[in-house]
Amino acid sequence: MKHHTGFTLLAVSALFGLSVATGASADAGKLTESCVGCHGKGGANTEAAIPNIGGYSAAYMTDALKLYKTKARPCPETKIPGGAKKGTKSDMCQAVKDLSDADIKEIAESFAEQKFVRTPQKFDAALAKKGKELHDRLCEKCHSEGGSVASDDVGILAGQKMVYLEEQTKFFLEGKRPISKKMKPKLEELDKAGIQAVLNYYASFK
Repeated sequence: MKHHTGFTLLAVSALFGLSVATGASADAGKLTESCVGCHGKGGANTEAAIPNIGGYSAAYMTDALKLYKTKARPCPETKIPGGAKKGTKSDMCQAVKDLSDADIKEIAESFAEQKFVRTPQKFDAALAKKGKELHDRLCEKCHSEGGSVASDDVGILAGQKMVYLEEQTKFFLEGKRPISKKMKPKLEELDKAGIQAVLNYYASFK
């Protein structure tokens, strides 16, 4: 594997207060380690607004990082929960702005090798039951098995943080985040109650 320049590694790592080796000594794990301050070891964390990303497909992760780099996805400011920069604020656009395509590929493939960790969270069982019906009718074709299959290349919804999914749904509906032609009419078919039902269904996965 081609080694990355020390500049790129330091730029990303400085954001999260991590020290990394540079030049020829930089190994494949260093870029991924730069993400740990927010996303946690293996891409799993306990912050409600920060998604668990371990186990996402490499294709989905690559697309997401490139959208952040071009600011095509919203980048809400977040307080960094761990590492030397704990307590300071940053956002995803800032975190990825200096990444090369090779860096993005490396990070995406590394997280794809991890296991997705579902978040135990409170949910309304009655809403979850209705949400399953709505998911099966509107979403299952692309988000198979309740949105739990990484190889669908559309992220993992089952067991993802409800707060995070609610925020992303809002971005889709407001036109702030790119949405596929197939997904747009399906999502717009849901009213507020329907969206909450579907989100409770995803939260019900343990």
